[in-house]
Amino acid sequence: MFKTLLWALALTLAGPAQAQRVGEVDTVFQWIGPDHKIVVDAYDDPKVAGVTCYVSRAKTGGISGGLGLAEDTADASIACRQVGPIRINQPLPRQEDMFTQRISLVFKKLRVVRMVDEKRNALVYLTYSDRVIEGSPKNSVSVVAVDPGLRIPLR
Repeated sequence: MFKTLLWALALTLAGPAQAQRVGEVDTVFQWIGPDHKIVVDAYDDPKVAGVTCYVSRAKTGGISGGLGLAEDTADASIACRQVGPIRINQPLPRQEDMFTQRISLVFKKLRVVRMVDEKRNALVYLTYSDRVIEGSPKNSVSVVAVDPGLRIPLR
């Protein structure tokens, strides 16, 4: 019973990954409203200490972008890196959403999915966008090799 309570507490504290803006560049000047941009955000993996994913994506400007009504394009890129000692405090599923963010008013989301490559003892991160009706095949993938002395625990 105690072990179950600890497990539930760990899941509650893990929570979803939160983005931290690293920087942005303007790509298209807009007379009214913010410019179109490429933004770079950092996401620390909430279940794997020592791994951060950097996602760059297009952000639509103009009046609709400034009001949060624009739909951002599906273009995104990801690079995940070991930024400290890797610690995995709980068994990981073979695949799960690490992060999801809305990129249009209602229908479109940017997703970062963590997959475990058990044979190679590696963490694979995939970013893509989906839509209620029709998603996009545009995607990007990054891999973090885990030290052979630390086997990735799976549930």
